[in-house]
Parts: sequence; C-alpha cells; structure tokens
Amino acid sequence: MADLHFYFDPVCPFAWMTSKWVRTVARQRAYDVDWRFISLRLLNAHVDYDSHFPPEYEAGHTSGLHLLRVAARTRAEHGAAAVGPLYEALGRHVFEDPAGQPPPERATSREFLDTVLGEAGLPADLASAVDEDSWDDGIRAETDEALGLTGRDVGTPILHFEPPEGVAFFGPVISRLPSEEEAVALWESVVHLARFPGFAELKRSLRERPQLPAFGVTEDEVGVQEDWHGGSRRLKR
Repeated sequence: MADLHFYFDPVCPFAWMTSKWVRTVARQRAYDVDWRFISLRLLNAHVDYDSHFPPEYEAGHTSGLHLLRVAARTRAEHGAAAVGPLYEALGRHVFEDPAGQPPPERATSREFLDTVLGEAGLPADLASAVDEDSWDDGIRAETDEALGLTGRDVGTPILHFEPPEGVAFFGPVISRLPSEEEAVALWESVVHLARFPGFAELKRSLRERPQLPAFGVTEDEVGVQEDWHGGSRRLKR
C-alpha cells in the first residue's frame, strides 16, 4: 500500500518541483509513492483556450496529455513502479535544461522520447503511444478520480495522503526546493495539516516563478511573482 498518491501532469512545473521535494522526503523516510495521472488538457476540456489562457497553453497542455499516454502504456506493460523513473526522466529534460523548455512538438517527438525512455531503463517502442488516443479514457478516468478527491477548482499536482482513507489536496505548490533537512520538516508540517479533520484550504494565488533552469531562475534567485487562478495563469476567471 502506497503512503502517497501523487497525481501529475508532466508539463506542469509546479508538479515537477513538488515531486522533487517528495522524492527528497521519500529517500529519507522510505516513503512509498504511487505516481498517478491527471491531465491539464482534459481538466480544461470545457474551456475556450483562446480567450482564457496565454497563447502557448493549449499546445503545452496537449503535449502533456500525449506524454501521459506514454506513461499509461508504460504502467500497463511494465507496472506502476516504472512510472516514477519515467516521470523523473521526463522532468529532467522538460524543466532542468538551462536552454529552456522544449517546444511541444519536440517534447512529443520520437527522438526526445527515445532519450527519455532510455534514461528510465524502458524500451523505446513505448514512444508510439504518444499518438494513440486509446489511452485517453484511462487518463480521463484517473483525472476524474483526482478531482473527485479535491473538487474541480484546482490544478496540479494533487496529493492524496495516506490513501485510501486519507485526505487529498491540490498542492502543496512550492517554487523553491527545500534542503534535505528542510524537506522533512516541511513535509511533516503538511502531513499534520492533512490529518486534521475538517482542514480544507490554505491558499495564496501569488507564486514565484519556480527555481528551475528552464525558467532561467537559479537556486540563489527569487523568481518573479505571478498571480495564478485555479492552478493556471488564466486570462479570465
């Protein structure tokens, strides 16, 4: 039984930053994480992207759905344990390159995926799932599963603590990666909140751009603050 269900979209920088924190805690506490899927593209299927989001969002969210297809096939053929290494390899190539994030067409290309899958110790033929919409129903069901735990006015990541009985929240959303020592202390504070019956929300929509090389923000810099809504930089509420 996993200690935590972590629902991620591979193109969300805040999900990636939180996943790095969770991995830091897991290494120190033998924490078992089940990496699950939530698609920002499917979550926002009812939204008119042209009027509600910055222009690059639709292509970015769509590429996230396509990458989740690869993750879904990976889990189906190699088990849930293979998803974590795949997500870790994807995140490194999407967010840790100082040259910037790869454009959606590159992030879903066979060349890009061959590299990612190789680093994760997985066969390259899994990349063909990127164009197979037969995986979308399962991803949609898991997205609905996550939203059923939190409500719909959320983004990614969603963390389900001590499943199946425990509570789930959108976030925590962090822009800076805690040190090894800070990571556990911060995590324990979050878990204490999650265990309190009736605790629902502690929210701040102002966020710093995350300290990620692809965003041009180093570990000794503070990213520019931006106002987010429902987990995204929507142009309309």
